[in-house]
This record gives sequence, C-alpha cells and structure tokens, in this order.
Amino acid sequence: MVADLSGGIPVEREFVVAEKPDDGIRDAVNVWIEEENGLFAMRVGVEAVGAQWDRHELWLDIAFADGRLWSRRGAGEPHSPYDTQGRPSVRGTGPVRFECAEPFRRWTAAFDGPVARTSAQEILDNPDFAETAWSKVAFTVDMEMAAIPWEPGTILPEAAEALGGKQGDYMSPRYEQLFRCSGTLVIDGEERAFRGNGLRIRRTGFRAFAGFWGHCWQSAVFPDGRAFGFNSYPVREGEPPSYSEGWIIEDGVRTGARPVVIPWLRRLVTGGEDVSCVLETVDGRRMKIAGRTFANTRSRGGHVLPPDWPKDWPIVQQAHAVYTWDGKRATGMIERSSKPSVMEL
Repeated sequence: MVADLSGGIPVEREFVVAEKPDDGIRDAVNVWIEEENGLFAMRVGVEAVGAQWDRHELWLDIAFADGRLWSRRGAGEPHSPYDTQGRPSVRGTGPVRFECAEPFRRWTAAFDGPVARTSAQEILDNPDFAETAWSKVAFTVDMEMAAIPWEPGTILPEAAEALGGKQGDYMSPRYEQLFRCSGTLVIDGEERAFRGNGLRIRRTGFRAFAGFWGHCWQSAVFPDGRAFGFNSYPVREGEPPSYSEGWIIEDGVRTGARPVVIPWLRRLVTGGEDVSCVLETVDGRRMKIAGRTFANTRSRGGHVLPPDWPKDWPIVQQAHAVYTWDGKRATGMIERSSKPSVMEL
C-alpha cells in the first residue's frame, strides 16, 4: 500500500490557479534545495500575482559554501498552466518551470537562462547590486516528497488563534512539504549532478505585509526519516500573542511542538552562523537541534524601500544550514527577518 502523503489536504490545492484571480490574490510555487553534503544550495520560486497576471515574478538564488552566488530577479511571460493531460499542474515564467507530476508525491523544476554573478558578501553589502556579469545557467530537479505537508495554524490551538487575525495576512493560505531530490546543475558549461533535501511551499490567496515585524523559519528532513520545522514571530510587548508553531516527525508520526530556543536574526554574515534551536513537544519532550549555516544570502530588493514604507522595515536573510539531531546530520533551510533597530549592524 502506498502511504498517503497529502496530510488530509484536498488534492485540488496542488494544482495552480489557471485563470486570472482578483488583484489581491497570489498563486506561488517556491522550493528550497540543499545539496546533501552542504556544497551549494538554491531557492527558486514563481509568484503569479493577480494585478500583474501577464508577467509572473521569478526569484532565483544559487549559493555556494565558498561565497559564490548567482542571483536573478524579474518577471516574464507566463507558461501555459496546463500539462499534456489538461491539468493545471504547471507554474512557470520565462526560463523557469515547475510541474506537479503526482500530487503530494512528485514535482519537477527546470531552468535555462542567464543569471547574474555576484557573491554572498556583495548581496549583504548591497542587496540592489548592479547586474554586470552574467552566466549561462541550467538545471533540472526531480523532487520526491518525504513527509506529509504542514499547514500553518493546524497544529497548535494558539497558533490557529494568532493566524485568525492580522498575523495570518503575512503568510497567506499555504502548506509546506519536505522532499528529497536529485538533479543536474550546469553553470557556464560546468555540469554537476547532485542529490539533496528541500522544502516545497504552495501558497494561494491574499497576502499583505503592512505591519510585519520579523520571523524565524527553519525546517529539515534527516536520512532516518525524522524531520522538524517551525515558524515564529517575535513577541511584542503589549501586543496579542505572536504566532509560533512547530512540529517533529518520528517514525512517520508528526507531533506538535513549541519553539523555546529560537536563533533570531541579529547580524548579517555570509555563513558559519550558529542557528541551533530547541523545540518542546506537546507531550513534554525537549528536542535540541544543532545548526550552522553554510550559505547565507540577504534577500535582494530590501535596500531601497518605497517612500510610504516604515524606515525600520525588517531585513530578510535567506540561508541554508547543516543540522545535527542526536548525531544524525542533514542539510535544511532557514529564513529570518528582523527590524534593523534590534540588529547589530
């Protein structure tokens, strides 16, 4: 019998929005990928926004542990959302394409096009760096899902309450699913086959950022099948409780957990940062997961803010880490953001 990896989420949510929705609606596919030995990692995503439906957004970062970075932002003509069977299983734009081959079990990603060369240090110093050097980049990735999805707000009652208010607008309706993958990456003719781990995010609905003040989000799957994940917003004095929710998977069973030690973003570095965390399960056990980043990038576009945005808008850092849990090692993701006023800049 094949295990059900849907986690009870309707299969229709795996398929993309095929026709233009209302202006406030986004439909997105994003993946984080970490090479299993921690040599490189990538984040790639396509955002289809209702107000600009004829120009889907592309986000791509390919970061190496030695500090090299290839980065591209932009928008392009959308691909047809329909596959050869007539299902709306494709989300693509310009040089990138995602396809749902089998809901909750297998997705593919492919890219073929120019990408700007930079470094983790340059992105840290200037997230709006001038794109003056380009490489020819191509990759294919085959993703096999490794755990049931996590839908934020469905595990802890206090998390559901927090997301039921304004805080729910910051992430929009979504779910996340860990996977293992294999693929090929080619940069300027140099080809490398790889195996890795990753996290896939399907997000469809309204999303707004006004009032957002920061977060810490971590996740990984281990060779023995154990996995963990959490997302937390910092506590604000005099405000309603902040969203904070986590979980672990052991022997195929997911148990809710509360993050009790969280590595908030306090400085900007290019790698080698301690991002260890501690989760306390709902049955009272404490799980310490050691972590150290091997590739850090700062999200591009955060340097110059629109004139009507707060000056203390959170800085976002996307990174990839090596995690160790009871002697087992795995690579995984971490994304954090903090207001400059609470950071050591």
